[in-house]
Amino acid sequence: MRKPRPSPPPRPPPRLPPPRPSPPPRPPKRPPRISGDVRLRLDIAYDGTDFAGWATQQGQRTVAGVLDAALTTVIQAPVRLRAAGRTDAGVHATGQVAHADVPVDALPNLYSRSARPGDPEFRPLVRRLGRFLPHDVRVLDIARAPKEFDARFSALRRHYAYRLSTAPYGVEPQHARYVTAWPRDLDVAAMAAASRELLGLHDFAAFCRHREGATTIRDLQRLDWSREGHLISAHVTADAFCWSMVRSLVGALLAVGEHRRTAQWCSELLTATSRSSDFAAAPAHGLTLIRVDYPPEDQLASRVLITRDLRSG
Repeated sequence: MRKPRPSPPPRPPPRLPPPRPSPPPRPPKRPPRISGDVRLRLDIAYDGTDFAGWATQQGQRTVAGVLDAALTTVIQAPVRLRAAGRTDAGVHATGQVAHADVPVDALPNLYSRSARPGDPEFRPLVRRLGRFLPHDVRVLDIARAPKEFDARFSALRRHYAYRLSTAPYGVEPQHARYVTAWPRDLDVAAMAAASRELLGLHDFAAFCRHREGATTIRDLQRLDWSREGHLISAHVTADAFCWSMVRSLVGALLAVGEHRRTAQWCSELLTATSRSSDFAAAPAHGLTLIRVDYPPEDQLASRVLITRDLRSG
């Protein structure tokens, strides 16, 4: 009989790796960073004599170009202004309106440590720009605006003034940059009568320089004339103006005022489908944008929709 084999010795338990140290506790999550833009409204005046108009143009000195550069430097963030009226070369403004979107993070750069008690929020910035900008452009005021505010598309109407002098000596030197010297006398009553025939909603193609895809239908709400001695002024209001429209209206009416054309001829221009070559636009330097009207804040968004629809029609 065989002897039973002895049982093998028990195997030692497997060696376990040493426990890993617990990771350090994670710091609590930071709250999400709040970012976005603040919309600002700027009220602006400028002497357009030495500007190639409002809109930025490569290699040209423009109002928007000068203001964008100054604001970008001061705010330390890119700034691009959008204006109510893109005035032509040589045209002035005392009541231009523009808006810009500024990053929230850049807002501290707009303030001043030496702000005076009771000052509006951006008064220090207005003062700073007054020292920074050239003498022929000024930012008159800056304020926060609702996000629905659009300087161009929210506008209800724009108001312009055109000034001429029929004085035999021309224009007094202190006004020469803003008043057009006219060498012949003008029949203001005839010009006023012809102007009344142009009021209302019409296609002003005869008075507008062509822009691809742009409508020339406008609502001309005011066009009247006044005379004080040698100074003759026109006040022109519309929901908007197409390129060179105000100067063209004045130019056609000057032909009526000199009795070279009739009031009927002027009204017949409304049937034209393209810019008329029968008259010249009045010189730019007599024209000034003086005011822009806007609806109440609760109507801004709907006004933008209406205006965009009209301009695309």
